[in-house]
Order: sequence, then structure tokens, then C-alpha cells
Amino acid sequence: MVASPSLAAGFGGFVGRARSAGRIVVQPRMGFADPVAMRSGIAATAAAGPATAGTITLDSYTRTEQYSSVVEALRRGAHLNGYPIVTHDASTTRRVVEGLQHADFQIQVRHGSASPARIIAAMTAAGIHATEGGPVSYCLPYGRTPLRTSVENWRRSCELLAATRDTGVEPHLETFGGCLLGQLCPPSVLVAVSVLEAMFFRQHGLRSISLSYTQQVDHGQDAEALRALRLLAAEYLTDVDWHVVLYTYMGVFPSTRAGARRLSRRAARLAASGQVDRLIVKTTAEAHRIPTIAENVEALVAAAHDVEHAEHAEPATDAGEVLAESRALIEATLEHAADVGSALAAAFGRGHLDVPYCLHPDNAGAARSYIAADGRIAWLRVGAMPLRPPPAHRPELTSTELLGMLAFVADSCDAPQVGGRAGQPPP
Repeated sequence: MVASPSLAAGFGGFVGRARSAGRIVVQPRMGFADPVAMRSGIAATAAAGPATAGTITLDSYTRTEQYSSVVEALRRGAHLNGYPIVTHDASTTRRVVEGLQHADFQIQVRHGSASPARIIAAMTAAGIHATEGGPVSYCLPYGRTPLRTSVENWRRSCELLAATRDTGVEPHLETFGGCLLGQLCPPSVLVAVSVLEAMFFRQHGLRSISLSYTQQVDHGQDAEALRALRLLAAEYLTDVDWHVVLYTYMGVFPSTRAGARRLSRRAARLAASGQVDRLIVKTTAEAHRIPTIAENVEALVAAAHDVEHAEHAEPATDAGEVLAESRALIEATLEHAADVGSALAAAFGRGHLDVPYCLHPDNAGAARSYIAADGRIAWLRVGAMPLRPPPAHRPELTSTELLGMLAFVADSCDAPQVGGRAGQPPP
């Protein structure tokens, strides 16, 4: 996991140096259409602490290649929910990051596109060499692009990004696979897709990779998942530099300031105990609107403090059922083809990988999950996946039950705390 000298320049090397100094890098999800505001946000992030990473989050039109809509929105002065990096010319984006990006502060582009080649060309032309996504994780949750088309798009995009290595900066790619749908997905699927997408990146030329996982409903289960992710990454990614990134909860967020801070502190505790290298933070305004620069900085400072002062907890030594299920899903997928992208498409085609509640046409949709009485996410049905079926039949969730489970984390964090806990999983 320690970066070699040839990998020192770039996003992965920056995270590795923070790790060596005993720090977890904290990073916002920040994007503004106006280049001046975007630069101000990155500069404020850089000034927020000794181990922060900058983010340029792109707008939804750019993500879906609706570039004429971007041009029209900019002409009218209409609001965009991120930075239109393809529409702004490279010189504009270079001015956004000029003087801010260096060995101790790196910037990542975040987007959400199943067809990211133009995004990667635009960001690398501006001197940015880190981004994120993946052929599955930026396809299934976000639209109806056929999975095989996304795989081919991402193959070309990985090769395009890897080819920028001759600039002297090692390009970095983060898999979003550990965040599929954000909630109610059993950790084994998240871990398996994260590892498989990282293998896909490596197969197409990337040598600096990060693997993601999103905080869910149960701390112990999440700790097992992080342990499984690290063990499997060490096993399958022996010849690349990699690190693990944890996302603060990606589902329905608490609506109160106290609830949002409570959930964020839980994420910091999980990051500290789970040997995470980077933490994506959220703000107390997350449930209501796009956060301001000041709110993002407040969240970064709070997260760094929370990580530093998290209660000491030994890292999970047992990955338990999460590891066994994740390994079974990875092995079953790789049996389909030597090419990881083809294997992923075939596995989803046969239901050997299946994301609960995902409506994409290439997802089998036979698997279902729920929050069990012990607070963990459990299988209701496993579909055709090579997993042990749940031991007892439980009736299908009603719409009311499903909505209650989707809101469980937010509601339990917003509720008055009694004895350090609030709420029980929906029945």
C-alpha cells in the first residue's frame, strides 16, 4: 500500500503521505458553476486543515452529456448544481486550480457519468489527474445507459487517464462501487463491486486506485465491511498503490443540525477504527440545499476534529459473513471471463450480481434486503447470487416498511437520544 517513488506525484501519493503522518484526509463534496466561486471553495478547503483534499463536483447536465443545456444555462445565468468542466475551456479551469494544487494538497473531479471520456480529457488538459466512478457504479444507479456500453466507455476512459502518466503525475481513479444506491444494500455487494471495479481500472492501465465504502446503519457491520474490503484489496490488487475511502452516509440525511452532527461523528469514529485513509464529509445543511463554502469548511474542520478525538477502538479483526459473501460474489463474477468488464456485464446479466431496489434494466432486481431486528442490513431474497439464502422466510416489505427503513438513519439521528441510542429498526 505504500506508494513507490514513481507514484509519489499525484493524488495517491498525497494520501499516502498523510497516512504516514498519522492523518486521515477529509474531503468535501463541493461544486459551483462559477469559476471564481469554485476557486474560492477549493482555496477555503486547502486552508481548512493540514490533511484536506479539494473537490470539483460537476453539474448534472455535464454528467449526462447535455452540453447544449449547459451553454443555455450559462447564457441565461441559470443555476447549475456543479462545475461544467467540459463547457468551460481548459484555460478557465487551469485558472481555477492554479497555485492551489501541490504535493500537500490535491484536487479530485467528481461527476457521475457513464460516459466520462470528455470529462477526463477536460480535467487533464487543466492539470487535474484524479477522478472517480466506474462502469457499474456510475451506470446502474444513474440512468438507463446499457451496462455493456458503460463498460466500453469506461475502458476507453481508463486508458485515456492512464496515458497521462507521461506528464510526470501519476493519475488516480477511485471506484464508487462501495456506494451503490447509497442505502439498504448489503455490504457484501458494495465490497465486491468496489474490488471488481478496482480490478477493472488496473486492467486498463491505472496504478493508483482508491476503493470506496459508504457508512450504513450498523457500526459493527460497517467495521466488518471495511475489514473485508482491505483484506480483498490486499489479495487482488497486489501490484498497485491503493487506499480506502469512506463516505459519510449517502442516504436520507438527518434534517436537524444535531442529527447531522451525530451521524457525522459516527462516520468519523468508523473511519478512525476502520483504518480508513480518506473520509468524504457532509454538512449540516445536506438535507435542505447545496451547502455553502462556509458550511463545507465547518464540516471539514469538525470531521478532522472528530477523527482525531474519536474514542479509541481496535480495528475489526473479523470480517465474518461480509468477507465470505464478498469473496463468493467476486469469484463467481471472475468465472465469467478473463476480461473484468466482460465478467461484470455477464454477472449482472445472469443475476450473479444484483443490487436490491435498483431499477436499471440490466440489473436483475430479484434480490431484496431489509434492516433486521439486530440493526444490520440483511438479505430478504438473494435471487440468483451465489449466496446462502436467508434461513427464514420473511414477507415482502410493504411500501410503508420500505419508506421507514430508508428514513431510519435520519429519523434515529434526529430523535432525542435516550441512553445514547434512539429508535429501533422498523418491524
